[in-house]
Amino acid sequence: MDVLDWLARWYAAQCDGDWEHGFGPRIGTIDNPGWSLKVELAGTDCDGRVLERVTHNYEHETDWWTCWTDDNAFHGAGGPLHLRSLLEAFRDWTKDVA
Repeated sequence: MDVLDWLARWYAAQCDGDWEHGFGPRIGTIDNPGWSLKVELAGTDCDGRVLERVTHNYEHETDWWTCWTDDNAFHGAGGPLHLRSLLEAFRDWTKDVA
């Protein structure tokens, strides 16, 4: 399944009439340039899980991405061509729930 379809289904599965009013994925841009991703984890299967920072640096200064958790939220940031990398990292991390 395409990662955007997966994210839409993941979001829909979290919606319970309350959660979606205060939580959910936030996709934005950063000035490096690049993308940011933040997903509040409260009320999800990943609530309270921790991810130590994972960083991928490639050959060009805008060819990078990194993900971590902080304050019960999944965070990601990356260069302008790595939005998909951030979303895939989030998807893969959510599948590791024991």
